[in-house]
Amino acid sequence: MAKDKTIYTCNECGGTSPKWLGKCPHCNAWNTLIESVAESAAPAKNRFAALAKTAEVTALADIEATDVDRTPTGQDELDRVLGGGIVEGGVVLIGGDPGIGKSTLLLQALDALQHAGQKTLYVTGEESGAQVALRARRLGLDGSQVQVLAEIQLEKILATLAMHQPAIAVIDSIQTVYSEQLTSAPGSVAQVRECAAHLTRAAKASGTAIVLVGHVTKEGALAGPRVLEHMVDTVLYFEGDTHSSFRLIRAIKNRFGAVNEIGVFAMTEKGLKGVTNPSAIFLSQHAEPVPGSCVMVTLEGTRPMLVEIQALVDSGGPSPRRLSVGLERDRLAMLLAVLHRHAGVACMDQDVFVNAVGGVRISEPAADLAVMLAITSSLRGKPLPKGFIAFGEVGLAGEVRPAPRGQERLKEAAKLGFSVAVVPKANAPKKAIEGLTIHPVERVEEAMEVVRSLT
Repeated sequence: MAKDKTIYTCNECGGTSPKWLGKCPHCNAWNTLIESVAESAAPAKNRFAALAKTAEVTALADIEATDVDRTPTGQDELDRVLGGGIVEGGVVLIGGDPGIGKSTLLLQALDALQHAGQKTLYVTGEESGAQVALRARRLGLDGSQVQVLAEIQLEKILATLAMHQPAIAVIDSIQTVYSEQLTSAPGSVAQVRECAAHLTRAAKASGTAIVLVGHVTKEGALAGPRVLEHMVDTVLYFEGDTHSSFRLIRAIKNRFGAVNEIGVFAMTEKGLKGVTNPSAIFLSQHAEPVPGSCVMVTLEGTRPMLVEIQALVDSGGPSPRRLSVGLERDRLAMLLAVLHRHAGVACMDQDVFVNAVGGVRISEPAADLAVMLAITSSLRGKPLPKGFIAFGEVGLAGEVRPAPRGQERLKEAAKLGFSVAVVPKANAPKKAIEGLTIHPVERVEEAMEVVRSLT
């Protein structure tokens, strides 16, 4: 039987070479040859075989659509991010900094699935079986029946998956797996792409759900080719400060659920525990209101969450600094210009620092109004009223634009005991919310006047 041969394919022109060269012999481009495997003549050796039999062309209306069955992982916060649980044949890619808790979370989830009657497999390429067992004991998972395989060769892993046919398998990590069909080292672009493609095809063909653990670069992005993220069904990022006990897991891509959904965990001696009320983490612990603090209601996926925005305005030099943590820096400069032009609050000779408490990152523009009110409060040295919240997008013309799903934000604030809200007029509810006094505004000037009257 013919054996697959290694060839090198040019990324620019598609030309091939039997050996690696610095310059493509066809288009003369430099450093464009990537290692790949040539197909052998034998049909059984076709690495790119279809996942299923060839289907006929069918009208979309004639295709029967069915709901996707999900298997809960036993971790409520992880299920929230996944959209309800693991999907049969789905491929999940989870990345995060070293030591953040990826392996811990997945081992806990596999143990819960195994106790629920699911057949599980944990493939470790970075640790021995004894090290995994030691971690399981630290987590209080004594007597766990999760199957463990310490292996990094792709062909042996695929053979084990075919033999045992687990419902859920974890590959920890994809950067350690290598295929004998390639000569490059594990973790290289060619190896990661090839191994991920084979594992994805195996998952779709067998119905086994596969979770791939991925390394991240110094910039925090998933290491390896970007096609890795396109290939899988779900991409999760595990975030958090290693000096803090709290961890955030965020869905960046999900074919079976909402994106930008967030799950919150607390690292304990017995592993990761879900946090059911994450707003408590990101709210202030001040006994009395302090200048420069404003609480807003942000939306992470389907979950409204209260976050404290803190601002510090201090006298600066000839080149005042603008620094934001957890918020967009460029947007801060824009908000300061709007604040000066439309509300008469000048900060051109002041250093301005803005922070979202608890390490949370806020990317939605609904934080604009809260940021501006926090800056004004710090500049004037007057705290906002107790139980005060605000949210809304601010435009360059000074208008306050509505935030999506404003009713849910207000109900969450009322549930947590907040009593005064400044919100866009379009978000004002038709029916009063018990215990919450709402001040709808259309412009920044109106919001400033409302705050002055309350303080």
